Amino acid sequence: MKKSTFTAMILGTVGGILFAIGMCMILIPEWNAFQPGIIMGIIGAAVLVIMVFVWRKMENKEPIKLSGKTIGAALIGIAGALLLGVGMCLSMVWSNMVLGILIGIVGIVLLLCLVPFLRGLK
Repeated sequence: MKKSTFTAMILGTVGGILFAIGMCMILIPEWNAFQPGIIMGIIGAAVLVIMVFVWRKMENKEPIKLSGKTIGAALIGIAGALLLGVGMCLSMVWSNMVLGILIGIVGIVLLLCLVPFLRGLK
């Protein structure tokens, strides 16, 4: 295993765990830890962002260039993930199965659209 891959794996794991625990602290009212959860979530997200920069530096890759395509891909990914999550919540939490499935399918289709959007069709 290359050092860059190992470093990215460790930083990704630590950042993901910190972010997940922070979100649990925010969303579980019994824990009564809303403000510490926000802080922990921000720290986890920061570690994940740092991981990207460290990995790209260790792999001698050029910095990420912000273009319209990059921003569009990020927005499509965010919208797809949110729609998929809302569909799951509608189905599993609020017992609105049909609407949840339809919204979830729209989210999945948006996420699938990322592949031809980024790679193109040949």
